[in-house]
Amino acid sequence: MSVRKQHLLKQHRRNKRVAMLVIVACLVVLGLTAPLWLLPLALLLLWIVHEAWFADHLFYAPQDDYQYRFPEHIEPVSLRAVNSHWQLDAGSVPHQQATVVAKVQIKSSWLGRWFDPSICVGNDQQTFERGAQGMRYLNLTGQVEALVAEGLPVQGRFCSVANDVELYVFAQSSPVTENIMILAPHADDAELAAFGLYSSAENVSIVTLTQGEIEAEHYQTLGLSQQHAAQLKGRLRSWDSMAIPLWGGVPQINCVQLGYYCMQLPNMAKQPDVPFASKQSGDADIRSARQFNALQLPADATGLPTWQNLVADLAACLMHFKPDVVVMPHPELDPHADHIATTQALFQALEQSDWQPKRLFLYANHLHDNDRWPMGNANTGVALPPAMLELPADELFSFVLSEQQQLDKAMALLMQHDLQPAQPFKKRVRRLIQQLLTGRRWPKTGENEFLRKAVRRHELFWVREF
Repeated sequence: MSVRKQHLLKQHRRNKRVAMLVIVACLVVLGLTAPLWLLPLALLLLWIVHEAWFADHLFYAPQDDYQYRFPEHIEPVSLRAVNSHWQLDAGSVPHQQATVVAKVQIKSSWLGRWFDPSICVGNDQQTFERGAQGMRYLNLTGQVEALVAEGLPVQGRFCSVANDVELYVFAQSSPVTENIMILAPHADDAELAAFGLYSSAENVSIVTLTQGEIEAEHYQTLGLSQQHAAQLKGRLRSWDSMAIPLWGGVPQINCVQLGYYCMQLPNMAKQPDVPFASKQSGDADIRSARQFNALQLPADATGLPTWQNLVADLAACLMHFKPDVVVMPHPELDPHADHIATTQALFQALEQSDWQPKRLFLYANHLHDNDRWPMGNANTGVALPPAMLELPADELFSFVLSEQQQLDKAMALLMQHDLQPAQPFKKRVRRLIQQLLTGRRWPKTGENEFLRKAVRRHELFWVREF
């Protein structure tokens, strides 16, 4: 977890404690002045209200504008809003496959403070925070043809949309015909971020950096110790990283498992020549996770989990696969510590490599300040995420998934051992309350939250060129 996210979480918990003290004081007054039977009823009602409306991890004010800027050569185009339809002139878009984002001003109604506000545009629906108000960015990619031909009907649900709309058109070409290498800090990151993209591409390699062995409590229910449970989980997720890409058409020979240990990458970066063993499995030799690799790597000689070995391994992968495009975590948006370290390692590997990619495609499987993004239901569109601090002025590329690709992506995620365990009882109760009181829905494909967040019409990437 990044320093910024730790600060936001600490602030959130502090505010929650203050609110709890106020509530306890009110309950004490209630207990002294009202019948005793009202006290447990009040506690139950307060808990239900919390689970329905205040359990989201939202670390910013929904009334704030999103802070996005794009490269100077991306000039906004004005949309015509006529009779709740958006219309665009044909000459405003260079080609129908362009990534298109609409900058809109929205305002939640009073119901939008209790239910998730969303905008239905064309055949898609994109959802925002409760109480959202200000600048937001809709993803219209895949609907350009309809936008030009007959216009897109637009309707706010629990919110209103201003008539002044600016359209940003990004002409980044699709990389499906190029050589793509995906960096996955853990097994499942490649599928979460880019299954639709990589299953459509002609030449793909996937490099997974860690075994993902920690937090193996689920396997302790089999009667295993923490150490043996972590070892089993590491073996399973290492196998996942090599086998599941085949469902998306990537052969095993193009998959590499580096075998480093989960949540140790940041420590390795601070002391590049010091080996860091697993926190839970007791293992200290990364070669145990590399048995299915077809590629010989520098760290195979010693098996030491050091930062120097990691950077050398990544440089070797670059020179072997020679990617035109590298897909990897966004260094400013994605706060997961292993994800940040993955990006750092790649940049250092580029300094050692004779091969340089043409473009970086950056993804965010996690956010600093909103754990629900992409918000809304599975199989709907992906609006741009909250950005309360200004990001680098990157171009965007949005890949559109067909219904079949969305189903295949859901199946790929269901194969991931880390996404299979049932949700804790508390989360299941919370979901039931939210379903009954706020109308939220989860997909039929499975319980894990990533099946709602990741299986969408769009996969979104920030693009940086060399």
